Amino acid sequence: MAKTYRVGAMNRLVNAVFSAMTRRGLGRADRHVLTVRGRRSGIDRSVPVDVMSCADGGRFVVAAYKVGGWVHNVREAGEVTLSRGGRTERLRAVELPPEQCVPVLRQYLREVPVTRPYFDITADSPDSAVIAESVRHPVFRLEALPAPATP
Repeated sequence: MAKTYRVGAMNRLVNAVFSAMTRRGLGRADRHVLTVRGRRSGIDRSVPVDVMSCADGGRFVVAAYKVGGWVHNVREAGEVTLSRGGRTERLRAVELPPEQCVPVLRQYLREVPVTRPYFDITADSPDSAVIAESVRHPVFRLEALPAPATP
């Protein structure tokens, strides 16, 4: 049975440290700070995430711990800002259907071992189990936003 992620003082502290490091460009190269506008408050919310780069050139974020506030906010907003080392980019975030999550979740489980206890699958689980697990761990494809029109 998968471990349950609980937001407590220690997790808040760890997230704050990882966010500060990431904003300075320290730590894992795939770690970024994802910022999205709150769907109810309208206030920008930030969380450290690992961005998966796949062989097809796609970039993805995985809800590693649960379908939390940032997932609901991304679903509502449809776009996010990723920051790392002083660089920021706005991107469209498109949620993948469960069948398309399989290769990304497998790669994620191989490359981000700290989150494995929060999954009921392994990288070698059958496709049907990975598809079922994608409901608890949605995957978003990050895409470039169209350039603004110039007058």
